[in-house]
Amino acid sequence: MFSFFKKKEKPKKEITFNYESIAVDMHSHVLPGIDDGAQNVEESVFLVKRMMELGIKKIIATPHIMIDFYRNTPETINNALEQLKTELAAQGIDIPVEAGAEHYFDETFEPRIDEGKLVSFSNKYVLYEYPFINQPANWFEAMQKMLKTGYKPILAHPERYPYLALDTMEQMRGWGCSIQMNTISLTGYYGRETKKKAEEMIDLKLVDFISSDMHHPRHAAAFADALKTTYIEKLLFNDYPLKNINLL
Repeated sequence: MFSFFKKKEKPKKEITFNYESIAVDMHSHVLPGIDDGAQNVEESVFLVKRMMELGIKKIIATPHIMIDFYRNTPETINNALEQLKTELAAQGIDIPVEAGAEHYFDETFEPRIDEGKLVSFSNKYVLYEYPFINQPANWFEAMQKMLKTGYKPILAHPERYPYLALDTMEQMRGWGCSIQMNTISLTGYYGRETKKKAEEMIDLKLVDFISSDMHHPRHAAAFADALKTTYIEKLLFNDYPLKNINLL
């Protein structure tokens, strides 16, 4: 027998606040045509406008530097940055955009530290990421080298590394490495385990920076959806000690 009574849909939570309180998004791939993010300046502008609509006041773009895929240099990054800034100015879009990089921890990473050739932003902050399979054997030595050289290391999205324990993150922070979490992790975008780990990181106050890790329009939609989660409220309110605002 068919039922004539439809199950009531749970009302969708409305977005009643935005990212204005953090002001700065310091991990995104909005520079045109140099990695797996925006493929042209039109896509870049779309992503920038969406971030602005959600309350972001400043963007620090961080294109990949990966020896096997994206061999970006300060020159390629700055050229793409100038292309984007020129287009934003032509369209009358007023937002500061700077650039750093997201360094992949490959065989070239430690030599770049030794040679002082890491691409940094905002007074020597360096964003870097680990492989998703396992933590590099020389991770501690590389982190210590960065600190001794005057760099300020920020580990990108550790909630996405299945092997990285919460107590290891806590130790890294104690040694001077900051932790950046992707807000879209809270939506389940990367899966339930990543979402759970991100929530645990917030509960333990292990998060120093939050950012979009924006690559494409699907990320833009998830960046908005994150504002509907309970845990994003914990980050944006209640005096959670985020450091994004210090990058203004």
